[in-house]
Amino acid sequence: MSTPLPARVAFDPTPLTAPADKTAVRQWNRAQTELNDKPGGLPRPVAIMLLVLLGLAFGTLFLTMLFGVLASVWESFGDDVGSGTRAVLIGVPFVLIVALAVLLIVRRLRRASTRGYRLDRFARANGMSYVPKITQPALPGMIFSRGTSRESTDLVRGGTPRFVEFANYEYTTGSGKSRSTHRWGYVAIKLDVPLPNIVLDAKGNNSMFGTNLPVALDKQQRLSLEGNFDDSFTLYCPKDYERDALYLFTPDIMARFIDHAAALDVEIVDNWLFLYSRRDLSTIDPETWAWIFATVRALLEKLAQWARWRDERLQMDASAQASGELALSGLATAPAAAASAIPFAGDQLRTPPPGVAAGGRRLKRAVPWPSIIIVGAVVLCWILGQSGVFGPIVAGFFD
Repeated sequence: MSTPLPARVAFDPTPLTAPADKTAVRQWNRAQTELNDKPGGLPRPVAIMLLVLLGLAFGTLFLTMLFGVLASVWESFGDDVGSGTRAVLIGVPFVLIVALAVLLIVRRLRRASTRGYRLDRFARANGMSYVPKITQPALPGMIFSRGTSRESTDLVRGGTPRFVEFANYEYTTGSGKSRSTHRWGYVAIKLDVPLPNIVLDAKGNNSMFGTNLPVALDKQQRLSLEGNFDDSFTLYCPKDYERDALYLFTPDIMARFIDHAAALDVEIVDNWLFLYSRRDLSTIDPETWAWIFATVRALLEKLAQWARWRDERLQMDASAQASGELALSGLATAPAAAASAIPFAGDQLRTPPPGVAAGGRRLKRAVPWPSIIIVGAVVLCWILGQSGVFGPIVAGFFD
C-alpha cells in the first residue's frame, strides 16, 4: 500500500529571494567543485590551464579579425583626420566592447553560481535535496530518448511520501546550421507499480501547428473520456488497454488533472508519472514553485489507488507459459493426479504480479507522412533538376 501523505509542510520560498551572501556563495561553489571532481579525471589545475589556453586561442582569433576590421576603418578616415583622433575614434569603442564582453561573462557566471546556491538552500529549507546537473538521465519518458547532449539541470528532489524530482532538461538535434537545442521543464513522480504507457496531450499549450509533444502518436490510440476532460486533454493509450485507462482515470482523478495540470503534458510510462512543460520548472521564481508544488500534491493525494491496478494479460501469459512447459515435458497427457502435484499446473495464479504486458508498455508512434512527403518532393526536384528536365520548361517560360 502507498504511504499516506504527511501533514502539510509550510512552503518556504525565502531562500529564492533573500539577499545572497557573497562569501557563502563562493564557499558553496568551492564545495560543489570539490564534490564534482571525478577520480581518474584531469587534476583541476590542469583542467583550468586547458580552458585558459582554449580561451586564449579563440581570443587571439577574435582579436586578429577585429584588428583587421579596425585597420580598414583606420584607412577609411583618410589624411584629413589626425592619428590621435583616429586612435580615439577606434580605441574607445574597442575598449568599451572588450569591457562589456568581460562584464557580461562575469555577470553570467556569478548569476549561475548564485542560482545554484539559492536552489540548494531552497531545497534544504523545504525538506528536499539539490543536484546541479546529471548527464544522460536514465528516465523512460519520451523526451529523454531524443537527440544528443542530454542533460538535466537544477534537480530538486523529495523522497516523502514518494520520490519526486523537479528539474529542467535539454537535448540537441541536427547538426551544423540545422542544429537545435530543445529545452523542457519536468516533474518525475515514482509510482507504486508499472502502468500502461498513457499520454495526456494538454490542449492549452498546443501551438497553431498542433501538439506540443516532441513525438507524434498514432491517432488510432486516442480515447475519449466522459465529462469535459476532452476539452483539456487528448488521451492516448495502447490498443486493447481502453478499459485499463478508464479504471485509472476515474472522475475524481480526471478532475484533479483538469483543475491542476491542464497546462502540462502528462506521460505515464513504466512506474513513472511525468509532467512536461516547455519552460523551466526548477527556477528561482517563487510563484512557479507554489504552482507546481500545489499541482504535485493534488495528484499525490489520488495516486495511491493506482497501486491496486494489475494487468490481467500477465496472468494469461503465465498460464499459457505453464501449459506450454507441461506439454513440452509430456505431462499434458499425464493423469490428473500427477499434473496437480506440480506447483504451476493448477489454477494458482489468482492475482497477476505487478507489471505490464508487452502490448501496453509503449504507445505506437505515428508515421510522419508530411515530413516524408516534403523531403521526397525536395529529393525528386533535385533529381529532375540534375537530369535537365526543368531546363526546357524554364526556357519555354521565358521565350
